[in-house]
Amino acid sequence: MVKKKINKAEKKEVITKNMTFHEIITRFPETGQVFMKHNMFCAMGCPMAMEETLEEGALAHGIEIHELLKELNQSIKR
Repeated sequence: MVKKKINKAEKKEVITKNMTFHEIITRFPETGQVFMKHNMFCAMGCPMAMEETLEEGALAHGIEIHELLKELNQSIKR
């Protein structure tokens, strides 16, 4: 049996549009800087952050979800 080496980037989890803000901030605190950059301060303290998905929040803030996902996932790979 051949073991495949897994690099650190492959081990990282991926943020998806269906995750809640609470889940993202809890699992990946480094994403806070991305939320702040987009004036999404509610991601880190609003009661809605417990239930609201990233996609719902992006829509409410007029932010393109695919670009936001790209930035968030890049922030956890550093």
